[in-house]
Amino acid sequence: MAESQEEDRNDAEQKITGQEESFFYRFRFRDNGQEFTGKSTLPDLERGDVVMVRGEYGLEAAFITSSAPACRDAAEERRASYELVGRAGPEECDRYVNIPQEEAAAFTTCKKLIQKHSLQMRLVRVERFFNGSKMIFYFTADKRVDFRALVKDLVQEFRTRVEMRQVGVRHETKMLGGVGTCGRELCCSAHMKKFDSVSIKMAKEQDLPLNPAKISGVCNRLLCCLTYEFETYKRERKGMPKPGKKILVDGRTLRVKRQNPLQRSLLVVDQEGEQHLLTPEEWEKCEVLKTEKPAKKRKKEKKANKEE
Repeated sequence: MAESQEEDRNDAEQKITGQEESFFYRFRFRDNGQEFTGKSTLPDLERGDVVMVRGEYGLEAAFITSSAPACRDAAEERRASYELVGRAGPEECDRYVNIPQEEAAAFTTCKKLIQKHSLQMRLVRVERFFNGSKMIFYFTADKRVDFRALVKDLVQEFRTRVEMRQVGVRHETKMLGGVGTCGRELCCSAHMKKFDSVSIKMAKEQDLPLNPAKISGVCNRLLCCLTYEFETYKRERKGMPKPGKKILVDGRTLRVKRQNPLQRSLLVVDQEGEQHLLTPEEWEKCEVLKTEKPAKKRKKEKKANKEE
């Protein structure tokens, strides 16, 4: 009895303040599309339910894939990319089911028109807005393409607004999807919202083999996941003697051969050529010895100083 009174009191407080409890779900706009998090006031949405989502260009239909996990920090407000307005009606569900077939038909038609106009471009994907007000044709090309005649034909064919959007190889891979060398769905098609800059320096910092075949993705660009642990490696290496440096530990002169940032240990070589693994407690109080510069390098520096 006390519990039911407490629930009634909570409902009354929500009505007074105008606040409703929010529930979070994972959803996709297309079967092979990226997953997003949406906020809804409906507590009983299940996998496969078609819902209406408030998007940038109006309402779009999508389907629920799962409920979203709660925020770990109770003091922080749970964030969502979209607002789920409600369940889709029978007419909206029928229209949503037909969109993939309409996009596939538009893809085939556009490819024929590209051949007709002899355009040097590769069609990647077609997206049709749920309300039919616009269609976007994504393509790749090595150089600038004059597609004005193509757009005119597409507008006459579909009687709607048409936008041609050129994308790079990374965005092409994101749209097409696939499986990475790790055996999981590609990060770009699964959860990434933007592409960060990736450099070969990140692979070096993480002691990865500089073999293009091993550090490149299916798009033949450097793996996006190289950015995930780069800052951690960079932070852990701070204060560690660099490879090639000589250090003095308990009266012994040792040369650093390799750093192990995650374990914070050093692989060193003594004067007899034997290797040792130093723990953080062993090397943190060491003295880094100054190495004598080679004669050639000293001559170059003297010459440079005279010229100045």
